[in-house]
Amino acid sequence: MIKLEYFTPNDFQLLIDWINNEDLLMNWAGTQFRFPLTPDKLNWYIEDANDFNDSDVMIYKAVDEESGKTVGHVSLTALNRRNRSARITRVLVGNTGERGRGLGEQITRAVMKIGFEDFHLHRMSLGVYDFNQPAIRCYKKCGFQVDGVLRDISRQGDTFWSLMEMSILENEWRELNQHEEITTL
Repeated sequence: MIKLEYFTPNDFQLLIDWINNEDLLMNWAGTQFRFPLTPDKLNWYIEDANDFNDSDVMIYKAVDEESGKTVGHVSLTALNRRNRSARITRVLVGNTGERGRGLGEQITRAVMKIGFEDFHLHRMSLGVYDFNQPAIRCYKKCGFQVDGVLRDISRQGDTFWSLMEMSILENEWRELNQHEEITTL
């Protein structure tokens, strides 16, 4: 099982080690950062984050409860308390050898639980590049639906990347969550 804990400066080096090339950085963070990732850039990233009552950005590390090791990263951004909405961003399973084992799904479900239960959100959204089929499958398994595709939104060298927008509503999440609780009893 995965638990989410606040991302702090003590976690910077591990994230820097994971994000070791420009394409991965772009896939993880879009245009928010330029390669290479540095402690100064990450200090800016966490500035004003993780105040439950006032921040519009919550940044987490994903910790494997059994081993105690940090295995990933996720952010809940654009937290809008008035509209009861937020955006899941920067989902990452850090160790490439751990990918494909359901950690991304666990991380996504953990941040969804925080959003819907702790922040009482009505809607959560995310964007994923349309070539990232493992992530798209993961988000669909978590209940996200495709809202549309922003075609050729980001130029990478001689190619363009398109961004798939996905979302899930509170009632959809509750229905899925209720079903999961019933099946585990």
